[in-house]
Amino acid sequence: MDVSGQLCFADAYARSVEANVEAVDESGAAPLIVLDRTVFYPGGGGQPSDRGLLLRSSDGRSWTVRSARKAGGDIVHELEPSGGGPPGRGDRLMADLDWPRRYALMRTHTALHALCGVVWREYGAQVTGGNMEPGGGRMDFEFERMSGDLVAEIEARVNEELAVRRDVRVNVLPRDEAFAIPDLIRTKINLLPAGIAEVRTIEIVGLDLQADGGTHVSNTAEVGGIRVTGYESKGRINKRIRLELVDPIAD
Repeated sequence: MDVSGQLCFADAYARSVEANVEAVDESGAAPLIVLDRTVFYPGGGGQPSDRGLLLRSSDGRSWTVRSARKAGGDIVHELEPSGGGPPGRGDRLMADLDWPRRYALMRTHTALHALCGVVWREYGAQVTGGNMEPGGGRMDFEFERMSGDLVAEIEARVNEELAVRRDVRVNVLPRDEAFAIPDLIRTKINLLPAGIAEVRTIEIVGLDLQADGGTHVSNTAEVGGIRVTGYESKGRINKRIRLELVDPIAD
């Protein structure tokens, strides 16, 4: 698959696309499909992969995509096994996301970046891990101490930043230009592959700029607000903050 056909990285709001089947692998427990174009995000950086459907208009058949992943330069779609078998090579399909789930993940991912931006700006704490599901997630930081008062202060500041309605911008920069940006890598360990020529960045204008490969909303107003649901110690200088979205926004 040509990278230009991986639409999730260029347009997070693309919900469906017509595509041709380039490859089919039935050797495992579940069929694997490669399309020449797709809107499915393959997972990474703590964000789960998309789910959805493949639809064949010629006969009305459909297949459930239960996950997607990167394999070499391709995005591979894992299908739920079905009695009629998978689509065939050359078939014309409609790739259709489970959009409410994807949009919840976009809002959640942007909320976590706002959390990271506030914690970095106010406390200089690096990220040591993170994960998310639709509507909620967690992020680990290098804090020696954490308290209810500190967490309440962080929650309030994140919500203040989200309410400012900051634009969220995606850019792809040459490697040298990207790594000239101070503090572009907020994680304790640099997870970017060695030797990559370009770096994709996500910027919450006026708050946060990081290397990131996930999907995001275009303005923090779409996030709504967040609530910190808990915090815990994961080591001497490793503290976890859990959050969930509040004030859901209709799609």
